[in-house]
Amino acid sequence: MTDKDSAVLMYLKPWCPYCSAAKSLLNKKGVSYEIVDLTREPDRRVEMETRSGRRTVPQIFIGERHIGGFDDLNALERKGELDALLA
Repeated sequence: MTDKDSAVLMYLKPWCPYCSAAKSLLNKKGVSYEIVDLTREPDRRVEMETRSGRRTVPQIFIGERHIGGFDDLNALERKGELDALLA
């Protein structure tokens, strides 16, 4: 995605099953996303916690909007609201 307002950013750890599930859902949607791997960039954890107010991974943002984790992302998909956010 080139539009910064709708760009997707995900903070994750590679071994996390919820992170993998979130990536799979976004891949299924054909969405490109930026990953912040907290195992490679541990100093960015504070950034994630400050932006999201949460300590768990994944933490997903669409533009400046905090979506939450995989359960939150999947709930948006089930309600039919995710496509509009990604457009």
